Amino acid sequence: MSEKLTKPVLLVTGLSGAGKSTALKTLEDIGWETIDNFPFRLVERLLKTEPASSRNDRDPPLALGFDTRTRGFEPGKLIELVKRLQKNQNYQISTLYLDCTGAELERRYAETRRRHPLALDRPATHGISLERTMLAPFRRWADHVIDTTDLTANDLQRQIREEFMVNKDAITTITLTSFGFSRGIPNNIDLLFDVRFLANPFWDSELKLKTGQDAEVAEYISKDPAYPEAIEKILNMLKFLLPRYQDAGKAYVNIGIGCTGGRHRSVHVAERLSKDLRASGFSPNVVHRNLASRPMEALESMQKLNGNKGI
Repeated sequence: MSEKLTKPVLLVTGLSGAGKSTALKTLEDIGWETIDNFPFRLVERLLKTEPASSRNDRDPPLALGFDTRTRGFEPGKLIELVKRLQKNQNYQISTLYLDCTGAELERRYAETRRRHPLALDRPATHGISLERTMLAPFRRWADHVIDTTDLTANDLQRQIREEFMVNKDAITTITLTSFGFSRGIPNNIDLLFDVRFLANPFWDSELKLKTGQDAEVAEYISKDPAYPEAIEKILNMLKFLLPRYQDAGKAYVNIGIGCTGGRHRSVHVAERLSKDLRASGFSPNVVHRNLASRPMEALESMQKLNGNKGI
């Protein structure tokens, strides 16, 4: 019988306006099950509930958000509850407290025109001071404290990912999509490269019905004088950007490679970039959207009127 793993449970609290919602959303994005303002009298029952069978992770870590608005909020009783849960070896209980200076919280409330939840008919300073006093026991007791005074939302997201990432080895999913501009640009493209400046095999009668996956077409395109430098520059840009997208927590990066019809140049360049990226340690997927589309001379001719030999 396999040993039952300890379940991480993170209690997320802090001053209103300090970033609790952002923290919980980021935790959800990196694999935590998150619940905000859950009644504490039901926490023990919640922990005994099996996770939804539809989840890929059989029993994901749990993050519970609470603040002074949470039903049944009594600092003393809540701390006693947590101490009791910590004695249960099935759970690894920790607390994240989000702090912020009063002046910055005042600025945020003034900027958003929201009222502080504890000062609906009084100045925000009153609610901030009252809430700071009520949450002081959690501030002193917290395992993790993040002061968001000088942090942007992106800064906070990055810090949450660094400290609480479930799968440290998670990588960004990279997809290279070849397509034809004449048939429209694909949705959700993050980076777009137009390779219509390269010599067009469509105008070679022996290559017209072939595709960028054929060796003869690849050889034709690669003989264009601009080809080596263009591939090098695009590849260097991707090798520079992709690790930074991963560090920023971007789950998907979609790269579009476009030519006129989407059957020759874009297909070859996508295949070539995929090969080079794999050699550099990445694992891109490749999609050829228009590979099976019918060659249309009318579309190619419209582009050729521009006078560029490649177009």
